[in-house]
Amino acid sequence: MRTGLAILGGWEGINGAGLLGNVDSSNNRGRLILLLNIKSIIFISLIKTMASKNLWSKEELMLAFNLYLKIPFGKMHSRNPEIIHLANTIGRTANSIALRLVNFAAIDPYHKERGVKGMAGGAKQCQPIWDEFIQNKEALIFESEKILATRENQTIETKYKDILLDLTNFKGEEKIREVKIRVNQSVFRQIVVGNYSSRCAITGIDIPELLLASHIIPWSKNENERLNPENGICLSALYDRAFDKGLIGITPSYEIILSTDLKKKHKETYYSKHFEGLDKKKIVLPERYLPKKEFLEYHLDEIFDKRNSLL
Repeated sequence: MRTGLAILGGWEGINGAGLLGNVDSSNNRGRLILLLNIKSIIFISLIKTMASKNLWSKEELMLAFNLYLKIPFGKMHSRNPEIIHLANTIGRTANSIALRLVNFAAIDPYHKERGVKGMAGGAKQCQPIWDEFIQNKEALIFESEKILATRENQTIETKYKDILLDLTNFKGEEKIREVKIRVNQSVFRQIVVGNYSSRCAITGIDIPELLLASHIIPWSKNENERLNPENGICLSALYDRAFDKGLIGITPSYEIILSTDLKKKHKETYYSKHFEGLDKKKIVLPERYLPKKEFLEYHLDEIFDKRNSLL
């Protein structure tokens, strides 16, 4: 880059050395045209070199998409500490990260349905990453977490040591598979909790340590939808367990319903305190990725209704 600028900056020196001579003569006009063409070629080459250095790699795009899934749309700005952290990690500006996140928003089907256009300028680069996520969510999320760990100068095992401590006896493929499952479950929680602005959809509790990402279709029942944000609801521990066991359900219109089994406890103090006021109450909806109605219907048919049919 400095060499190129020196060439351009020293052009007058070339003329001063007598290479052009008298520019009024026909011979020297030809030389002038030739040298100006060379100068143009060098300038274009420098511009292309600068542009190529600023192109986003696939790894960088994967990391931006990883972050896009985790933070609410309203927090995609350059002052967000998570955006600043990623910018520092990959050597880009916070503004460039924020702009890339808005590019992903431009191709997000959820935002398209709402008529939110985002910034479509860089969407062409982002589309292949989005398509890859749709085709294989588990692979892309885990790979992006591995890349992020490496960029942070740590391993995936170190980054997630708190949830992997008990895997010391696992070996080979079994360990790799278990690490992938646990890391992806943790990322799913980050995505869902972020989608609900770190608040329980039933109580509004905003203490992160008390919040869980409840699967609507259980993790074990549908591999393709395990990491789909539309398959998750942010609930505090009590209601996560009640939802998981079919004691409460959520209708496609997002209303809470109580099981017959639970209603039998109406004389108990805990019922009036924690459940009575919930019947027919609507959950607090997330900023994006509403619970998919087909998934809620599955939960009602396969978990909630089955429990009640046994009573």
